[in-house]
Amino acid sequence: MTEVPLPDIHYLSAAVGWLELGNPSEAGEEIARISPELLGHPEVLEVRWQVCAAGQRWDPALEVAELLMQKAPDRPSAWLHRAYAMRRAKNGSLEKAWDALFPAAALFPKEALIPYNLACYATQLGRINEGWDLVQKAIDACGDGATIKKMALADKDLEPLRARLEGK
Repeated sequence: MTEVPLPDIHYLSAAVGWLELGNPSEAGEEIARISPELLGHPEVLEVRWQVCAAGQRWDPALEVAELLMQKAPDRPSAWLHRAYAMRRAKNGSLEKAWDALFPAAALFPKEALIPYNLACYATQLGRINEGWDLVQKAIDACGDGATIKKMALADKDLEPLRARLEGK
């Protein structure tokens, strides 16, 4: 994978900085300075998606995630971003998000966020036992299961599993 060249890497870094400061508008302004031919670079697409997500602009986020899937289907983040946006986009749904992310579980068995997000979708779809099994997979896939458990205890999507999680 080629790196983002100068001066565009500076604009990309500045966009990340603005996102860290909670200012997606300024981050978007930095992205707008990047050379048009680099707007489809996977590193740039990652940040473009983050800008859209930070602004809760889910239809554009889905478009960017689809581009990222085309350019870098070997990145777990491409699959996660697409499903996350698909759940929230105007014509999206939990079922569509599930369908979009499910194949990634087999492709990236060590990526804890994939079964974690699938657990959120399954639980919200009323498939509580499947959600529980997926949370367990996420915990097992994570080097530090305590981190996933802490996330799960605070996640509203996993509220129906809270008592089980607290007892584990």
